[in-house]
Amino acid sequence: MSSKGLLFIGLFGFCVVGAFFLPHLGIYGYLADYCINPSGQWWGQPFANMGLRVSFTLALATMAGIVLQWKKLRFGDALLYPQEKTLLAFLALVWLLFFVSPETVGRYGSVDHPAFKLTKIVIFTLMMTHVITDLKKLNGLFWVLATVGLILGIKAWQTPYGRFVRGRLEGIGGADFDEANFFAAFMAAILPIIGIQFLRSKHWLVKLYALACGAFTANAIILCRSRGAFLGVAMGAVAALWFAPKKLRKKIILLLILGGLGGLYLSDAFFIERILTITTDQQSMDSSTSSRIELWKAGAKMVANNPIGIGPGNWYQTIGKYIPEYEGKDSHSTYVKCAAELGVVGISLFLFLLWQAYGNLKKVHDGAVNLVAEKAEDFNQFYFALVVSLVVILTCGIAITMIYIEVVWLLLMLPICLRRAYDNHIMGEVQAGGRPMV
Repeated sequence: MSSKGLLFIGLFGFCVVGAFFLPHLGIYGYLADYCINPSGQWWGQPFANMGLRVSFTLALATMAGIVLQWKKLRFGDALLYPQEKTLLAFLALVWLLFFVSPETVGRYGSVDHPAFKLTKIVIFTLMMTHVITDLKKLNGLFWVLATVGLILGIKAWQTPYGRFVRGRLEGIGGADFDEANFFAAFMAAILPIIGIQFLRSKHWLVKLYALACGAFTANAIILCRSRGAFLGVAMGAVAALWFAPKKLRKKIILLLILGGLGGLYLSDAFFIERILTITTDQQSMDSSTSSRIELWKAGAKMVANNPIGIGPGNWYQTIGKYIPEYEGKDSHSTYVKCAAELGVVGISLFLFLLWQAYGNLKKVHDGAVNLVAEKAEDFNQFYFALVVSLVVILTCGIAITMIYIEVVWLLLMLPICLRRAYDNHIMGEVQAGGRPMV
């Protein structure tokens, strides 16, 4: 057995056993497995051949840990926050449409139907929001994401160009990242998280580690040649300037400048040519860009003809009725697909979730003013990272279909983790007889 295989099975066992006593270890392990997909790596295949179901085992262990440690867990002001209730309402709508809409045919034979997949996503997401409820655990989750970025970034760097598909990096990471656009969007979304971990780190060795995570992550994004991810990073840079904490503003500006120069240095002619095709001028668009516009127009017609939605998973069998030559083509937009498949109510609930996510982050940011300086800085730094990360992934969603991609929902619900961490901190101060005020 290889050293990587031994390391994997050791960490897997540690997370499974540890989850019974410290459920957040199960969350960390599940998240790492989701992103890296050890079963799809050469060093993890022997365990997959033995029937080991990594994510399922980790999820069960985490669930058992939550039950066993229930009295020790702290849920903030409520067992279910409004954003979590909206998430459950969204899932209920998906299942309602699943039963009343035409049957989905010829698409999900080997993978889960969106309704089943979203159910699994919601179960894990709710476990996460009820376990990652203090800054220490959230900080650990951020480091898991940073490490995942490093591991996947190194694999991308080591992938020979001959394995690229049409000049783009494909097939890296978990099942949701099999296509270049999805992988690039994920890597782009964790860049702000890696960046804040670099700024928060006190020791130079830890900073060097975070710097390596960021460099390999950025390089992987460029290798994907994804225009959607480029737009996400660009909007993320704008958001970083807008939301930057005062004490970190100069450092963040310097990081953005250095990151931009580094990205330009790593870029090649093909990547730059693809980026230059991002335009609203019909004559300057390439075929891929213009086809997206046509697909979005067709999606708008679907909503007009079916306000309640065509049903989850039914886009591919419906688009051919509107554009015959695009039979089976993807929508290339999270928002268009959500509106078309889940109707006016579905897109309204999704947008409301986005509003609630920012509302939870803003409440933490506004409330941090009343905390002691060091603790206020901690909350504001996590607030900043999550705001920018959400801006990146939601901008990517304009041109990339991710409504049933797990990472979108994980990032969308992380504000609940920060909100609970804030509420738990306030409650802890009150119970201790102290005052959270400066």
